Amino acid sequence: MTYTLTRRALMQGAAAMALMLAGMLAPQAALAETQLRMAVPDPAESSVGRAATRFAALVAEKTSGEVVIQVFPDGILYGKDQNAAINQLGSGALDGLILATSVYASFEPKMNAVSLPYLFSDYDQLQAYLAGAPGQELLTSMERLNIKGLGFFLRTFRNVTTRETAITTADGFAGLNLRTPNNPLFVSLFQALGANPTPMAFSEVYSALQLKAIDGQENPVEVPFNNRLYEVQGHLNITQHLADSFLVALSSAAWQKIPADHHDAVQAAASEMIAEQDAQEIAQEAEIIEKLKAAGMQVNLLADGELEKIQTVARGIYPQFEEQITPEFMQKSIDFVSQ
Repeated sequence: MTYTLTRRALMQGAAAMALMLAGMLAPQAALAETQLRMAVPDPAESSVGRAATRFAALVAEKTSGEVVIQVFPDGILYGKDQNAAINQLGSGALDGLILATSVYASFEPKMNAVSLPYLFSDYDQLQAYLAGAPGQELLTSMERLNIKGLGFFLRTFRNVTTRETAITTADGFAGLNLRTPNNPLFVSLFQALGANPTPMAFSEVYSALQLKAIDGQENPVEVPFNNRLYEVQGHLNITQHLADSFLVALSSAAWQKIPADHHDAVQAAASEMIAEQDAQEIAQEAEIIEKLKAAGMQVNLLADGELEKIQTVARGIYPQFEEQITPEFMQKSIDFVSQ
């Protein structure tokens, strides 16, 4: 008898495995003084899944097992609706969450500063920003949402993948139907570049690409690799158009459940994981690009002088978001990277 393994079956199997692993952790959790559940949007073996698992291990180690965090991948705790996840975190229905700052921007517009196109020239700048005064101000801004931000780890810069079009010039975006997150900054960027941005839940992207409802999407390179988008995309275009990061957060209610004498240990666990994760993300980017090549994708670089043209167009949208981000914080962000 022959069985056909579908993409849906694989996803269901992964969710079942996550629940089984959670059950295996139950005896350990039963012995803990504080038991928390942390949600992540991607598979357990993804970058964010590994980060959450490492954070949980460090928390258990640094609290001598008195605080135990169980990790649930693939958005199964919040029905894969990332905006709902943030609402649930703020209400205390979720204990913990690792999610992109670009999603949080719908709730705290200052988060858009992280994703201002071509704000950061390299990863050193991005790390310094997230760990420095601007990042601390963003963490503090979460308090009004009843969320305790523990820190940010970087994502590698975002690039555009396309089915048939090689983007090597500023004009290469013209007329392309590109999926973006449901974030006005992303939409405005690609409109300015001449594309047709299509906000869409990421859970729908593979099917939309397969059905040719859209021509491409944009994400850090690990996303098309981990989600097998190379099956429906022929080109990886190294545009590096904007940055993003993951916020490691607990609900204020969960933070208060943790005994006060363990707060420093949990914060230290987050800081240690973030330092490790940043180094791994940067080191693995080139490896993932080679894996995408091996999977059949053509990797395209921008022609000489074209990056500067794209940057000029992209930075032209900054004034549209000045009031949302606030003029003061936008200027702080620009001044920080100009030092």
